[in-house]
Parts: sequence; structure tokens; C-alpha cells
Amino acid sequence: MLVLLAAPATVFAQAGRYAIDPVHTRVMFELSHAGYSQAIGTVSGSTGTLVFDPEDWNSARVEVSVPLARLDLGDDKWNRAALGRNLLDGEDHPVASFTSTRVDPIDATHASVFGTLTLRGVAREVKLDVAFNQVKRYPLPPFRRTIGFSATTTISRKAFGIDAWPTVIGDSVALRIEAEAQLLRDGDAETMPDAPAPVPVPEDPAAEDASSKAPTTPTQDPTP
Repeated sequence: MLVLLAAPATVFAQAGRYAIDPVHTRVMFELSHAGYSQAIGTVSGSTGTLVFDPEDWNSARVEVSVPLARLDLGDDKWNRAALGRNLLDGEDHPVASFTSTRVDPIDATHASVFGTLTLRGVAREVKLDVAFNQVKRYPLPPFRRTIGFSATTTISRKAFGIDAWPTVIGDSVALRIEAEAQLLRDGDAETMPDAPAPVPVPEDPAAEDASSKAPTTPTQDPTP
């Protein structure tokens, strides 16, 4: 996510701390649905900070938290199934996070960003292929300097301990990130004031009660 490191230093007027805009930042994920199609979902509401100094790229860093309760596959039952204990386990692990460790610039607008992705309590190094879009004053109030970028990567869900339904849900998960961040001024909170309110994590639909009732998760097709 540190795409700014790949941008020319002349673009920036000064070093600063930026807050990830939860309204204009979204993570899209895509994975095979039993070979029939690629199931597509999104997660909104990410928060975090980006720090950089145009004269010292090595000091730049990014930390982002992704609230998994905001996952959306387009259907409430599928959303609950994805957050169930045998998949993302949203009750015990409600947040995924990414913390950068290094950046390898490619050209003025592209970079490889390495960092630690923590998902379902498992931490793994991932590489993001990042494109820097632009940085300039936003045209509407409060007219803050705003950065925009896009990033992609592919991960293995099994690498994070998410191995249920192997014949129905593909292992390879393509991620696409569209993100904006706004300059923090003195006195600002670390997260922007228009951050979405937290969403309660639904109960695990796959859990059976003591009387061995059938689970509410679809037994034949847990994904779209």
C-alpha cells in the first residue's frame, strides 16, 4: 500500500501522516465457486494510517485494519457462512490487518509493497502490486490533500488456516484494493470522522446446538 514511495518527490510539498478513508477504500476478493464461476465479494470500512517523507522513502510505512464484519457477498446467508467458525471465524478474529515492511519501487507510478497480512490469527508475508493514481487537494470540503492508489495480490486461503469446503471453494484468492487517504492535520484523530459505525459480527451459522440441530449454513453450497 505504500505506493507513494514510487512517486517522484517533487509531487509532494511535505512529509505527513495520512488517514485511510474508510468510505472511499474497499477490498474486493475473488475466488472459484466449484469451478462454475468466480465468486466476488467486497469489504468496506478499512481504517489505518500512512506515513511518508518524500525525502526519506525508507521511513514510510502503512498500517491498515479491515473489519471483516463488513464483508458482502450479496446475500445474508452467504455472508454469515463466510464469517462462520470453519471459514473466516469472524467472531474470534473480526479484523484482518496489513503492516508494511518494505517497498521496492518499479517506476514513477508502480511499486512492489511487502508486508505482513494477519488473517484469522495467522500472519504471512504478502507482496502487493501497487499503482499510484494521484495526490492533490480534494475538490470538495474540507479540501484536504488526498492520495489515491490501487493494489492487487493473490493469496492462498489455506495458508491462513481457512481450509473448509475444498471441493467447493477455491484456494487461490485474488485481492484488489482501491484506496484513498487524507492528510491528517494537528489535532486530528488517527481515523477520519466519517468512518462507518462498527457492524456486529453475526453468530456462526455453521454451529450446531446441543440437540444436534442441522446447521443453518448450506450443506451443499456455502458460497455464491
